[in-house]
Amino acid sequence: MTFDFAPVLAQWPMLLRGLLLTVTLTAASAVAGTALGIACAWARSEGPRGLRWAVGAYVELIRNTPFIIQLFFVFFGLPSLGVRLSPELASVLAMVLNLGGYSAEIVRAGLQATPRGQLEAAASLALDRWQTFSRVVLPPALARVWPALVSQVIIVMLGSAVCGQISTEELSYAANLINSRTFRSFEAYIVATLSYLALAVALRQFLYWAGPRWLFNKR
Repeated sequence: MTFDFAPVLAQWPMLLRGLLLTVTLTAASAVAGTALGIACAWARSEGPRGLRWAVGAYVELIRNTPFIIQLFFVFFGLPSLGVRLSPELASVLAMVLNLGGYSAEIVRAGLQATPRGQLEAAASLALDRWQTFSRVVLPPALARVWPALVSQVIIVMLGSAVCGQISTEELSYAANLINSRTFRSFEAYIVATLSYLALAVALRQFLYWAGPRWLFNKR
């Protein structure tokens, strides 16, 4: 068997578009999904009982169903309720909901590890509930769970490969299309694999650099 990457690499504009869309989907879902996870973690830790139950049900639903089913529900199920989304928007929404459910429990673990002394110090400074959470509790909680949160973001990025099933033209969609055009399956998927590997490594390094500087001020 001989390998010929030239026909695959000749399709580099398609690969580049798929790569850029994967990056865009990941960036949007990482920001919104992490914010949703933080909100859900707060609700499960500090919110009223009814809100805790509702958020708990959402978290269990997301954590115990496959991502592709969640994606299909958003793209194929919501139109029956009159909500029609483009493949790209449906992909982002499904990725946000998925990351929000998983990151909620990760962040909640960090919140629950907050030393009581920090809360007492905040009370002695007359900080209100929001100031205590946003300035005293949340930053060190994020620092404690940041590696796990980064890993979850990367898992969601890799999971975006199934978004091609609803015609989102991300990286795996491009690889499948190139394979159908060139019949070079091994070469097409090797290029896609190496691209996902490079994205995962770059994303991990970026988040490890950005988190301490932008979120919890640990330089």
